[in-house]
Amino acid sequence: MNNTTTINEISDEFRQSLEKERIFAKTIYRNPSPAFLYQMALQHEHYPGRQCAIASTGAMIAYSGAKTGRSPKDKRIVREASTERDIHWGEINIPLSEDSFQRNFDMALGFINGRTPVYVVDGIAGWDSQERIKVRIICVRPYHALFMTNMLIRPTQEELEAFGEPDWTVYNAGQCPADSHIEGLTSNASIDFNFATRQIVILGTEYAGCMKKGVFTVLNYTLPKKRILSMHCSANVGADGDVALFFGLSGTGKTTLSADPNRALIGDDEHGWNDNGIFNFEGGCYAKTIHLSQEQEPEIWDAIRFGSVLENVVYDPKTNIVDYDDDSITENTRVSYPLEFMSNVQPGGRAGHPKNIVFLTCDAYGILPPISKLTKEQAMYHFISGYTAKVAGTEVGVKEPQAAFSACYGEAFMVWHPVYYAELLKEKMMKHETSVWLVNTGWNGGPYGIGKRMSLKHTRAMLNAALNGDLDAVEYKIDPVFGLSYPTSCPNVPSDILDPKSTWQDKKAYDDMANKLAHKFIEHFAQYADAVPEDLMRVQPKVMDDAKK
Repeated sequence: MNNTTTINEISDEFRQSLEKERIFAKTIYRNPSPAFLYQMALQHEHYPGRQCAIASTGAMIAYSGAKTGRSPKDKRIVREASTERDIHWGEINIPLSEDSFQRNFDMALGFINGRTPVYVVDGIAGWDSQERIKVRIICVRPYHALFMTNMLIRPTQEELEAFGEPDWTVYNAGQCPADSHIEGLTSNASIDFNFATRQIVILGTEYAGCMKKGVFTVLNYTLPKKRILSMHCSANVGADGDVALFFGLSGTGKTTLSADPNRALIGDDEHGWNDNGIFNFEGGCYAKTIHLSQEQEPEIWDAIRFGSVLENVVYDPKTNIVDYDDDSITENTRVSYPLEFMSNVQPGGRAGHPKNIVFLTCDAYGILPPISKLTKEQAMYHFISGYTAKVAGTEVGVKEPQAAFSACYGEAFMVWHPVYYAELLKEKMMKHETSVWLVNTGWNGGPYGIGKRMSLKHTRAMLNAALNGDLDAVEYKIDPVFGLSYPTSCPNVPSDILDPKSTWQDKKAYDDMANKLAHKFIEHFAQYADAVPEDLMRVQPKVMDDAKK
């Protein structure tokens, strides 16, 4: 880790670089050490009833204030000539005028320059040396500086000295509320992207994940432009070099299932796929900690130590032991830690082309098979759909399971049309003969409230069988509604759970629920009908009438 440097110790080149960024704060620390950031956080990070602390395991405990998650409705992209025709404008990519961006930028600069000290973290995004970008984070909270020190790839001392001008700069003035009266804004939070000036401005939200996902959003635009697929997925590699990708929305098990002691972790969230294979974008991991246990997730549990950042967790003030089951602040409790905190990490953040891709879904309706193998057309269909389900009780007013769709399993961070990413995926799957699996980590034997959640032990066994080739020669059946091909047997898994309908006592109730979920898929996918090839429309679910059930 690089030594802390102050504005009085840094080079003239770096001082001039900051002046170009219009940063003139009195005291500036560049790439501070974790120990120094701990010290500053304990001295300066205070919220009513909450303050930074050191957990019993040595991790920093920090709080993000009013917002404990991302603000996707507050994301804005400057509408300007160089990128206007590329962006898939709409509810995900909301346009902002150059004038409104400038007003937000000036507000952020005023706030940052009025604070002391200011923290600058210079890091790298992308382990592939040909595709990496230099990123500069400018912030005023030690918590934010340590978070991005973990999440970016940390440059060596030589790389830092030769860093030069950043490719992108993030101005995090999250403690300063945005002015909702500015044209294009709808709240006191705004996360703004300007692809022409290569700047990101954050106002009105102190949730650290906005910085991480901001960098990801940038790569989701720049890499596909070069025919490199950017992906919201985790990845690992076996002893024989076989790479597996895991796509899935929050709560589906993406981070948990990729943290396998028998396979080296490439990364837990963001990757690119180019002609050389898979490469991680990040230098760290960002895992959910709600209901975390040492028994179920030992790799993540052991990574929570000095240098990690625990967000919005509750702890015993006498012992500083964290209660991972306490969701009184938020269910979105998380931990950020460097990749090297994992016991089994792929050196260099790169590996070959994937042999297997796994789409993870938490089907709270209890309909989808625990594991099924997809055709290339089905893979594109489910990739564009990005299905999972919310369960009753997680949100106000949710009384029964609700289908949730997020294109490419990360719609909030995608900049091009979803079909563009899907076409890149198909191109690479076909070229490298990649197998694709759909794995349901949700419910079996009935919907949420009636059935039971899939056992992590059984899910891991099914994944191991798929990745090891143990499912290549077994018999398969085809689901009549979703057309999914699922195995009738799997090592170390009871065969009676592999057929979802057989696990339901009320078979008519299963058929009715299957039709209900099929309708939701069809209704959602209708928006892509004019943009996808006809063979994708043919693999949609088929609603069954009573005579065929």
